[in-house]
Amino acid sequence: MKLQVFKKIIFLIGVSLCFCAANAQTLLDSTALDKISEKDKPALLSQLAERSRINGDYKAAIARAQQGADLALKVKNPTEATKAYAAMTSVYSTTKQFALSKKASDTSLSIAQRSRQPIALAYAYYAQALFYSAIDNAEEITKYCQLALKSLGKKDDPYLSAKIYYQLYMLSSRRDDVKNVNTYAKAATENALKTTDYNLLSNCYIALSVAADYNYASTKSDVLRDSIIYYLNKAQNLYRQYPTSVAKKTYAISCINSADYYLRYFSDTDQTAKANAIRYAGMANEVMKGAINGEEVRASSLGILSEYAKRDKNFVMAEGYLQEAYSVLISKKVPYYYTLINVVTALSNFYEQRGNYEKALEFQKKATEFNSKYFDEKRTLNAQKLEVQYEAEKKNNEVKLLKQSEQYAQQQKYLYIGIAIASILGLIFMFRSYHFRLRYSLQREKQLHLEKQDAELQMKLEKEEQARLKAEQLLLESQQQQLQKEVMASQLQLEHKKEMLFQIKEKLSDNHQLNINKIWNEELLLDNDFEEAKFQIQQVHPEFFSLLNQRAQQKLTALDLKLCAYLHLKMDTKKIAQIMHIEAKSVRMSRYRIKQKLGLGKGEDLNLFLQGMG
Repeated sequence: MKLQVFKKIIFLIGVSLCFCAANAQTLLDSTALDKISEKDKPALLSQLAERSRINGDYKAAIARAQQGADLALKVKNPTEATKAYAAMTSVYSTTKQFALSKKASDTSLSIAQRSRQPIALAYAYYAQALFYSAIDNAEEITKYCQLALKSLGKKDDPYLSAKIYYQLYMLSSRRDDVKNVNTYAKAATENALKTTDYNLLSNCYIALSVAADYNYASTKSDVLRDSIIYYLNKAQNLYRQYPTSVAKKTYAISCINSADYYLRYFSDTDQTAKANAIRYAGMANEVMKGAINGEEVRASSLGILSEYAKRDKNFVMAEGYLQEAYSVLISKKVPYYYTLINVVTALSNFYEQRGNYEKALEFQKKATEFNSKYFDEKRTLNAQKLEVQYEAEKKNNEVKLLKQSEQYAQQQKYLYIGIAIASILGLIFMFRSYHFRLRYSLQREKQLHLEKQDAELQMKLEKEEQARLKAEQLLLESQQQQLQKEVMASQLQLEHKKEMLFQIKEKLSDNHQLNINKIWNEELLLDNDFEEAKFQIQQVHPEFFSLLNQRAQQKLTALDLKLCAYLHLKMDTKKIAQIMHIEAKSVRMSRYRIKQKLGLGKGEDLNLFLQGMG
């Protein structure tokens, strides 16, 4: 068989079997189930299911995982139930039962989401990643691995973290993403070192050897080349130290990869490398004899042994190894067609080189037959993958629609609640507003009433003020009138005195004989009369003289006004003559002259006219 063909076979085995063997923390015997409490049984059943899985007993693995899941749900342990369904997802993915794998992963996620426990969610997301890894959906693998790591950020779990990083490493190796192969292989190993799962750690060491192989291919550094065998030796040492904790398949793969290392990187003349390669290939073949699903590993080891036999020109042994590999593979009920095609193609090429064209044609026909079966198998698997992926996407879309509907219903609910609250608040506001307006109206009415009372009081005060001012004005007018009356009376008295003095002066100048005592007595009598006249004159209307002047058609003299005042006071002619020291005749003449000045007719009485003016 050509070297390039075997490199391809070995790489395929390395990836697929590492995927299948990645969970065996503390492998316990099933008899321990009878010795522990029902509460602790789910965890032990999950471990037993994993032991069955990595040993290839998938039927037992499913039975124990299902039993563990049912018991975990019974004792209300969602985390262990999620782990059990994740284990079932792994088995169904390995056996290419994609519909059952999807169902198990969805059940795991449903239980975890109800529990809302970080570890349970992380296992559920990991189960989803396992399912999508089986149907080769790289985008979903990355998505769920990242979600699982995010959940683990809340609660550390190195064991699960190692498994998640290992999934990301496998995805990166399929893509030949050297950077991420190194990153995730290292992260997986760092977390595996914190656990007691030596099978997981062994697989992580194999992952580091693959990363070193990638690095060597790009740098050609001898240090990196030697690190390949270094990590493979560490994986093998774990099996020797913990033979019951590391799966035989894991150990066999590390041996196959070591043999391949010497085959690829050392010359044909290097006898030490040859001896090591043959030793590792023989160890892998020997350890997998009788093992379940160990046919591919044995075929790979026999292929390497055949390659070294051809190099030694030992064609009989080379043929024997290839025939044995063919027999091992064909004995399986459903052969690994990809590996079987490589083996029969190698046999066809071998017989062609040996000149046995009949045998070469026979195996070439077998290669064509197996290629057709492999194509049909792959097409069927792809159809199943597409169908499951379609159903998964359909279900995811339905879930999204349900979530959107639920979200919409929730939003509607919140909207209705908001509307109800707004309505209640509106009613409260309206009631408060009405109450406020009512209170405001009452306050306003009260205020208006108070303002009205204030206005009325103000008007009353203003009226009282006006009455007071009017009273003061009347008092002032009365006082003014009184003063005017007193002034007029005083003027009349002064004029009388002045006139009397003037008459005395004239009499004295004429040397008339005067009787002073008589004059004095007469004057006292006149003074008494005048006091009475003065009192009456003081009651004269203050506008009396102004009204006379207005009525007069000719200007009235002071003497005329004085006479009118006396007449108004109803004094007779004689008394007026005495007061004024004139003859009665002069008084009558003055009365006639005043009547003419006032424009009175002959039939009008001056006395009545003047008295009427008061």
